[in-house]
Amino acid sequence: MVFHSLFIIAMALSLDAFGVALCIGLNNSVKTKDRVLFAGSFGFFQFLFSILGAYTGFLFNRYIASVPSIIGGALIAIVGIMMLKEGFENKDECPVIKPGMVIILGISVSIDAMVIGFTTLHNVGNKFVILNDTIFIGAVTLVVASIAFFIAKYLKRIEIVSKYADYIGGIILVIFGIKMMFF
Repeated sequence: MVFHSLFIIAMALSLDAFGVALCIGLNNSVKTKDRVLFAGSFGFFQFLFSILGAYTGFLFNRYIASVPSIIGGALIAIVGIMMLKEGFENKDECPVIKPGMVIILGISVSIDAMVIGFTTLHNVGNKFVILNDTIFIGAVTLVVASIAFFIAKYLKRIEIVSKYADYIGGIILVIFGIKMMFF
């Protein structure tokens, strides 16, 4: 695959992780360790799902292409609802920091990478090229999610953003999840 095409695909795939990372980063209870775990999870699962999709794409291309968006969208919307609920309860505990959420969110923002593997990457044919392409997709996602956390650090200094971060992040995730499921 031509580099600029691969880069565009990697950037498009990483936008889900960017949005989720931005929402998570706005929460004051999220620590640096958690940001690193989330960014790493997003990058790892983008790599894993794109390589799985590439190697199994010829079998599943016709039957699973529409299901991943629905599952990923539902998971992201559920996390958004949890963030809204947390904002209403006004606790100091962040729902996305609970055990297992790093994996759940990593999977939910990366399911579309499997579709790309099904439809695009499996056509390459060479195992080493597929491995390089999928590693590149994971690395781009890691960098983009890290940038989102960096941006969120400065956005939450704005008083109104910091005060209503759970509501803003929750609403964004619910809308994003609905968009993934139906559009």
